[in-house]
Amino acid sequence: MKKIIRKILCFLGIKKSQNISYVDQCRQRGVKIGENVDLVNAEIDYCFGHLITIGNNVTITNSVILAHDASTKKELGYSKVGCVDIGDNVFIGYGCIVLPNVSIGNRVIIGAGTVVSKDVPDNVVIVGNPYKIVCTYDEYMEKNKENMKEKAISNILFMNKSEEEWEDFSKEVKQKKGGFDL
Repeated sequence: MKKIIRKILCFLGIKKSQNISYVDQCRQRGVKIGENVDLVNAEIDYCFGHLITIGNNVTITNSVILAHDASTKKELGYSKVGCVDIGDNVFIGYGCIVLPNVSIGNRVIIGAGTVVSKDVPDNVVIVGNPYKIVCTYDEYMEKNKENMKEKAISNILFMNKSEEEWEDFSKEVKQKKGGFDL
């Protein structure tokens, strides 16, 4: 009986299965997801997954993607719903909220904590609530390529660093006021 309840909760997205990835669970709930997608502690609307499309090469970190708004449910008997379309090569930073009826273009970076309540064009970096465009995607990448020439760089994945390697890297990051890690 417990196994049946667990399977139902996993199917509904209320509980994450230990046997299949969260990306595959979302796909089972109707979310259209491209290739090379990382959902790192992300919450994808489990009731209305069929209204959500996520492109290729997307990373969503500790954020919420909503396709419904239940603010009208008690008064009108219905929740508002809307599609969410996320393009290719998109990074959605920690703590973002993407609201229903939003389209996010290709090559977009969304800074931590941003609330996305309106469409986002291609090739931009956005931050804030309401969001503001701070630069193009291309400008952001070019600036960081230049920063890599002066900042600390580690070629050892964070989870594989020894204590000594962490100590050395931390000192260099502090001294150079930033750095880059794998």
